[in-house]
Amino acid sequence: MGKDIYDAFVRVRDLYDAAETYLEFPLKKLSFEGPLEELTKTQFTQPAIFVASCAFDLLLKEKGIKPAAAAGHSLGEFSALISSQSMTFEAGLKLVKLRGELMGKAGELNPGAMSAIIGLDAGIVEQVCSETEGIVIPANYNSPGQLVISGEVEAVKKAGAEMKERGAKIVMPLNVSGAFHSPLMEFAIEELYSAIDDTEFFQPKFPVYTNVTAKPASSPDETRDLLKKQLVSPVRWEESIKNMLTLTGNFIEVGPGKVLSGLIKRIDKSKSCVPVGTKEAIDAL
Repeated sequence: MGKDIYDAFVRVRDLYDAAETYLEFPLKKLSFEGPLEELTKTQFTQPAIFVASCAFDLLLKEKGIKPAAAAGHSLGEFSALISSQSMTFEAGLKLVKLRGELMGKAGELNPGAMSAIIGLDAGIVEQVCSETEGIVIPANYNSPGQLVISGEVEAVKKAGAEMKERGAKIVMPLNVSGAFHSPLMEFAIEELYSAIDDTEFFQPKFPVYTNVTAKPASSPDETRDLLKKQLVSPVRWEESIKNMLTLTGNFIEVGPGKVLSGLIKRIDKSKSCVPVGTKEAIDAL
C-alpha cells in the first residue's frame, strides 16, 4: 500500500518519513510489506490509510485536479478535511493516531462486532436492530440495499440472523477489531474530544460533506463538533453522495482500494468514479 508512489516521488517519501517519525511504529514496513494481521489492527490501519490517502491527494493536486467537494467514509473524513485545508496534515495525523489507539482500546474493553447486510431495506434493518436485545445499531448507510450493523457480538449475530430470515441476501461478518460507530466506542470519546477541542480548524477551500449530517459543515466550529460526534454516529454515505451530485457527476476515490467506487455505482449507475490508489492510476488520469 503506497510503495509504488513512495519509490517514485520525493514529496511522498518526505510525507511518509515525517509521519513515521511521529507515529513511533514502522509505518513504511507495515504499509509496504505487512504482515496483514498487524496492519489490520486499527491502531496501525488508521494512520497507514490516512497517510496513503493524503499522499495520493497530494499527487492529484500536483496534476492540477481541484475538487468541487469531498467526503470521506469514517476515517476518510480526516483525509478529506486535509485535502480541503480544514486542518494541517500534522494535526490530522495526531488525531488519527489517537483515534486508532483509543478505538483499539475500546474494542478490547468492550468487544464488539460488525456485519454487512446486503439486499435489505434500511427501514427493516433499523426495525430489527431496535427489536434485538442488547446493543446493535445501523452504523454505515453505504448504498441502496447495503448497510453495516455494529454492536455487541451476540446482538449483532442475533440481528443478522433475523435479517436473513426477513430477506437479506447476504449477512457478512466484517474483520474489524471493534464495534465502530456504536455506543461501544464511548470509552474513546473523552480523550478524543479533548484532542479535537485542542485542534485548530480553518475555513475549507471547498465543501466537505460530513458523515454525521451528510452535508458540509457551515464553520470550523461545526467541523469540530461533527468530528466529535462521528465516532459514535452512523456514516450517512449514501445520502452524502446523493447530496454531492448537485455539484458534480464525476468522482475520484483517493487512496487504497476500490470499495467506494463500487458504492457510488450502486448509488447512481450513471455517475463515474475512478479509483486512484496506485502510481499506474495516477499516470493514467
